[in-house]
Amino acid sequence: MSTSGSTYGDIHRYEPARESTAAAIAIVLLTLLEIVFVFMFTWGLVSGWGLTADGNMFLGGLLAIVFIDLAFILAIYRKEFLPDVMVVKKRRRKWEDLYIRGDQADGQQLEGAGVWDQIKRAVYPYYKR
Repeated sequence: MSTSGSTYGDIHRYEPARESTAAAIAIVLLTLLEIVFVFMFTWGLVSGWGLTADGNMFLGGLLAIVFIDLAFILAIYRKEFLPDVMVVKKRRRKWEDLYIRGDQADGQQLEGAGVWDQIKRAVYPYYKR
């Protein structure tokens, strides 16, 4: 589904998620595998496997497997269960507020009643533009 709106915040493209059953089953199985590996890592940590060189490498491998499995779960979830949405965003010129003019190289003196306004402009350069 596409819209032709070009104002800020309009949805330009929306494709619904596939939500396949095979992906849901894969996520459930990978989650069960994740629980097993977390249990093994916790058991090894509590029982002192990390005190030997081989046990320490084994615990490191288990921890790596835990995070790789979690990455696969999140990747499948993102691919299969989240919609693809493109939102129109506000464009800014690349050179806008990136360069300082020569007369502003030394900065400005903070003085007068507008001190807080000057600080806001220095901290957030897109303030009131």
